[in-house]
Amino acid sequence: MRTLIAIALFAAAWSGTALAHGAAKDELSASWTFDPWILTPLLSIAGFYAAGSLVLSRRRKRRRASWRALAFWSGWVSLAIALVSPLHWLGEHLFTFHMIEHEILMAVSAPLIVVARPVGVMLWALPRRTRRQAGALLRSPPVRATWSALASGGTATLLHGIAIWVWHAPILFDAAVENVTLHRLQHVSFFATAVLFWWAVLWRSPTGQTAWHVIVTMFHTSVLGALMALAPRVLYGVQTATAADWGLTPLEDQQLAGIIMWVPAGTIYAGAALTLLALWIRRSSEKARQVDALNAV
Repeated sequence: MRTLIAIALFAAAWSGTALAHGAAKDELSASWTFDPWILTPLLSIAGFYAAGSLVLSRRRKRRRASWRALAFWSGWVSLAIALVSPLHWLGEHLFTFHMIEHEILMAVSAPLIVVARPVGVMLWALPRRTRRQAGALLRSPPVRATWSALASGGTATLLHGIAIWVWHAPILFDAAVENVTLHRLQHVSFFATAVLFWWAVLWRSPTGQTAWHVIVTMFHTSVLGALMALAPRVLYGVQTATAADWGLTPLEDQQLAGIIMWVPAGTIYAGAALTLLALWIRRSSEKARQVDALNAV
């Protein structure tokens, strides 16, 4: 997972102008986005994972795909849909679709890839010596300490919340729509902090605690969505500037975007929180039965 974030940050650091985000704004029909700064990390991650999976399947003599592989490819496909498909083009013209794109990154792609835990598989795509060096680096005390600090439940929830609220400040959001580098940084911020958040939720913290982290995230994102949906005036002038071309007023476009963050995205977080609470209750009941059984002996 650390490797995924590093790759994403490296790709976003470049700000070439060819086929850049936003370059297709003057086109009249929805199109795919063949931006090399998006395609390169996407295809690299897919290539490393596929190659690593092939090596492992040969070593284990097992051809059937695991549930983690299914989770990874589902997450990867959802990333491609958000960043490359016509949804990305539509997001440049309507705030509503831009919000759908962001919610896919944070609430669909990130948790699926976190569930898959793909770094171990991807390392098997490397030559033996390089793989061992990479593994040693990832296990080194500075890297482990940094990751542990960032991926703790409270820190990850806070960082993810800050990224969401800061980038949805109208002045920054509109600036990101017009500036390629800022837009890439925005997407990387959303995805990277979502990876941290879901990693802390699914792999790091006790189940009962993680449910509250998800509930907190559901609450503050719902508040932000409600603020956008119920605002009496347009807050995002640049993002909603072309809404009239699609039969919507700028305010209606903003309201729809806010509702998407408020309701569908909130439903995903609510479902995750309820699932975690159910697991916590189940595990607590099992521990209680074990204690009762030991006391009865």
